[in-house]
Amino acid sequence: MDSKTYIPEAFIDDVKTYLPTHLTLDDFLQACKSPLRRSVRVNTLKMSVSDFKNYCAAYDWSIEPVPWCDSGFWLTRSETEEQNLPIGNTELHLSGCIYVQEASSMLPPIALKHALEDSKTVLDMASAPGSKTSQLSAMMNNKGVLIANELSSSRLKVLAANMKRMGIANCALSHFDAAIFGDYMYECFDSILLDAPCSGEGTVRKDADALKNWSIESNIDIADVQKKLIRSAFMALKPGGTLVYSTCTLTPLENQQVCDELLNAFPNAIKTDDLSSLFPDAARATTPEGYLHVWPQIYDSEGFFIARFIKTASVENTAQKTKKGSFPFTISEKKLQQQFFDLAKKQFGIEQTTISGQLMSRDKELWLFPDGFHNVENKIKYSRMGIQVGTTHKNGIRLEHEFATALGKLARKNSYAMSQNEAKDYFNGKDIRLNSPVNVTGEVILTLCGAPVGLGKWQKQKIKNSLPRDLVSDSQLITWV
Repeated sequence: MDSKTYIPEAFIDDVKTYLPTHLTLDDFLQACKSPLRRSVRVNTLKMSVSDFKNYCAAYDWSIEPVPWCDSGFWLTRSETEEQNLPIGNTELHLSGCIYVQEASSMLPPIALKHALEDSKTVLDMASAPGSKTSQLSAMMNNKGVLIANELSSSRLKVLAANMKRMGIANCALSHFDAAIFGDYMYECFDSILLDAPCSGEGTVRKDADALKNWSIESNIDIADVQKKLIRSAFMALKPGGTLVYSTCTLTPLENQQVCDELLNAFPNAIKTDDLSSLFPDAARATTPEGYLHVWPQIYDSEGFFIARFIKTASVENTAQKTKKGSFPFTISEKKLQQQFFDLAKKQFGIEQTTISGQLMSRDKELWLFPDGFHNVENKIKYSRMGIQVGTTHKNGIRLEHEFATALGKLARKNSYAMSQNEAKDYFNGKDIRLNSPVNVTGEVILTLCGAPVGLGKWQKQKIKNSLPRDLVSDSQLITWV
C-alpha cells in the first residue's frame, strides 16, 4: 500500500454521495492506495497474440489475460529485469509489438468494436499519447480512415512518434480544440471516440498526486468543457453512427451528467446503447443507465467511465463552417506512382495489389493516404496524413522510415532479422556489422521480433543505419548484460 497517495477529505466526502451501495468506501480507499498492475496490449498489426504468448514463455514473463480485450494482458517481469531494463527499452516495445496501456483504458475502443466493422471514417477526438488510437487502428486492421486529434502541441509529437513505431498507416493527425469538429466536419464520421479530458480521479493508483489540486469547482469547470465536446461529437457523427464517451474520472459531474446533457439536448435523435454484456462480468460495473462505471476495486484497475450512444436521426446544424485555403497535396503523377510500385516490387517483392491507399505528392514528398480519405481531405487542416513513404530526387525515389514500419511486413525479400545486440546498435544509431560480405545492394528492411522497425542499406560487410536522428537513443536498450 502506498502511504504517500494523497486523498483529500473533501474528495472522500464527495465520493460518499455517489458510491454505489454494493461497494464500500474502505475497499475503494484501499484500492486507491494499492500499486497498479502493469498491463500491455499486443499490437496485432505487428505481432500475433500467440507469438506474444510464446515470447513471454521463453523469457519467463508472467501474463494474465485482460477479460475485455483479446490482445490485452497484465504482465509481470522479474525484479532484476525491472530494475535493469525498463519495459519501454525492451525489444518488444521498441519494435512496436506491444503498447504499455492500463487495462481499463482498453475498454473505450472495445466498446466501439462492432461498430468499427462497418466504419470507414473514424474520429478519436482527444488522442495523445496514442494508446486508444493505436488500438482503434489495429482493430480496423489499418483500413479505412482514422482521424486522431490532439490539442497539445507537445503531446501531438508524442502521438506521431507512437503511430510510426506501431506501424499505423490509416491515420491522419489534427491539432485543434475538438469542439470544432461538429461545425467543420458535420456528419462525417461512422464512429467517434471521445475520451474526454477530465479531472483524472481514477488515475490515483498510477499518480499519487493525481488529487492534489482536486475541487468540486474544478470538476464543474471541466464538465462544462466536456459538454461542449460531446455536443460537437454528436454533430460530427453520421445518423446511425456510434459514439463512445469515456473518462478516467469517477464523479457523475463529468460522467452521467455530461451524458444527460446530450440526451436532453437531442431526445429524438440519440439513444443509449447498453454495455452490460460488453464482456463477461461487465454487469458488475454497469449503471442503471447502461454505462460502465469502473471503480478501481471492481477489476483491480484504474477507475474509468464508458458510455455508448447511437445517433438515430440527423439534427440540423446552422453553425456549419468551411475550411479556407486549398489542399496542399495532389494525386501523384502516374509515372511517379509506377516508379514507386516498381521499386517496392524490385527491391522487396511487394506487389502493388497488396498496398492499399492513394499516393499523393507535396513538393518532393511522396505520401500514401488511406483509402477513402478524399471524403474528408479538405474539411480541416491536418498536421499529417497517412505515411510518408518516400522523397523524390533526380535519380528516383528515396524510401522513408515509415515505408518500412507500416509496409515492411509485406516484403518477400531483402529483409534482415536483427539479433538483440544488432538491434541495440541499430537503435543507438550504429551500423550493423555483418559476419561475411553480401552481394545485394540497395535498401533492406530491418526486423525485430519478426516485426519491421526501419530501413538500412546493404554495404558489403555492413548494413548502413537509416534510422531518423530524432529516433536514435543513447540509453540502455534490450539487454543489460
